[in-house]
Amino acid sequence: MAESIEIHILKKIKKAKRGTLFFMNDFLRFGNSKSVAKALERLVKKDEIVRVARGMYARLESDPILGEVKPSIENIAKAIAKRDKARIIPTGVLALHTLGLSTQIPVNVVYLTDGAARKIQIGKHFIVFKKTSPKNLAAIGSISGLVIQALKEVGKGNLSEKEEERILMHLKKENRYRLEHDIKLAPEWIRVIMRKAL
Repeated sequence: MAESIEIHILKKIKKAKRGTLFFMNDFLRFGNSKSVAKALERLVKKDEIVRVARGMYARLESDPILGEVKPSIENIAKAIAKRDKARIIPTGVLALHTLGLSTQIPVNVVYLTDGAARKIQIGKHFIVFKKTSPKNLAAIGSISGLVIQALKEVGKGNLSEKEEERILMHLKKENRYRLEHDIKLAPEWIRVIMRKAL
C-alpha cells in the first residue's frame, strides 16, 4: 500500500516540469497525511525529490554547468501565496534588489501579505510574511507596486538622480492603466516621482 502512494506521488511530480514546487496537501488524495509524509520522506532518501522547506518538495531543475538548481526564494514565496490564496508583495531591501537598486541580497526576505503571518526557513535564509492591511496590497501593477515598496524603503528625499532614472525606466514598462491606478495608492512624495513616468 505504502509503495503505491510513493508511485502515485512520483508520477504526479514527474508530470510537472522540473522545479515545480509541491506541498504535502497536493498528495492527500493518495493517502492520509501520515502515509503521504512517510512516502515523501522515502522519495527524498532515494534522491527522487528534494525537500525545499518544511512540507515543500520539488524535483530540481538541472543545469549543464551549475548542476541542480534550487527554486528561487521568489518562486517559493509565490507558491506559498498561491497555495494559501493570498496576495503578497516584496518589501524593503528585496524590492530594491528586484528593481536593481541594491546589490544586497537580504538574509530575511520580507513580503507583505493578506494571508497568515509566518516565517519559513529555506536553508540559511528566511521568508517572512507580514500581515498587512488590504490597502497595502491594492496595487495592480507588478512594477508599480514594487516601486512603491522600494521608495518607502529609500525614504523621502533620499533618492539619487540615477536611482530615480532607473525607477522611471522600470515604470515606463508598466501598463498605463495599472500605473495610473497605483499612483493613487502611493504617499504624495512617491506620487510626484511616479507621475514623471506618464
